[in-house]
Amino acid sequence: MHRSFFVRPLFMLIFCICLLCACNPPADHEASDEPPVFSPLRVLVPEAPGTEILGNPPLTLDVSNTDQGYLTARNDSPEKRANLQLQAPDSVLYSYFLEPGETAVIPFTGGGGNYQITCYQQVSGSQYAALYAEQIEVILENEFLPYIYPNQYVNFSPESEVSKKALSMLPDDAADVEALDAVYTYVTGSIIYDTEKAANVDAGYLPDVDDTLESGTGICFDYAALMTAMLRSRDIPCKLQIGYSGDIKHAWIDVYIRSKGWVEGAIVFDGETWQRMDPTFDANSTDKDFIRSFIGDGTNYTVQFTR
Repeated sequence: MHRSFFVRPLFMLIFCICLLCACNPPADHEASDEPPVFSPLRVLVPEAPGTEILGNPPLTLDVSNTDQGYLTARNDSPEKRANLQLQAPDSVLYSYFLEPGETAVIPFTGGGGNYQITCYQQVSGSQYAALYAEQIEVILENEFLPYIYPNQYVNFSPESEVSKKALSMLPDDAADVEALDAVYTYVTGSIIYDTEKAANVDAGYLPDVDDTLESGTGICFDYAALMTAMLRSRDIPCKLQIGYSGDIKHAWIDVYIRSKGWVEGAIVFDGETWQRMDPTFDANSTDKDFIRSFIGDGTNYTVQFTR
């Protein structure tokens, strides 16, 4: 049986979020197989114009901007939670819960293709009743958009302190690898692992990136969401990965480097050599050799969901 998310403080101190850096990016250009280029940099803001709606209250879906890589879901119930399940083209079943009165951005992180959507409303406790089911075809304007926009798991805006911090670190024309290095250095030097929080975190916990930035503390999930938000604020595609390192529930990130592609498997490039790195252990641990030996070559990392 797998161990629970963030309930083993010692192991979670060891296994936290992994950052990646890589080679220099090429000159900016727009192409269907490259991320969009924004000059100046801008934080993308999801919209819900209501031009195309699925379902009815208490749970309605605004699918007006599926080509941007997301839909917007609203739970109008004043007291009942809602559940939205997406069967993605990559065969992964994604589940999202909305609190009463909550509006959430739901990303199409399974890429373009057909999504089967099933919506539920809470009856009592963990019991839910089906509301309706729909199927939609998602044709993305750019395949990287789901990894640049904010969403329910990586929630930020132009007004967020995390966005302001990311944009203030470097000039707009800084290379991707410079931004990665700046974000990594800042997070590992500023955020302390919260063992008490790890031992008591509630099921269904979602990070608050501004709270992590302000408090200077967090657990693995917080590290992952904070780094993802900061990189996306600089228009750098970043995947928040949730899964396992061995049998320990874990969160980490993959980053897209122009001309290099997706850099995966928790690897960092220091300009000369490749090595494994984990910012939480780098910020807190005194037994780095042991942790490096346990983390290994990345083959023990298993992705469950991309957010």
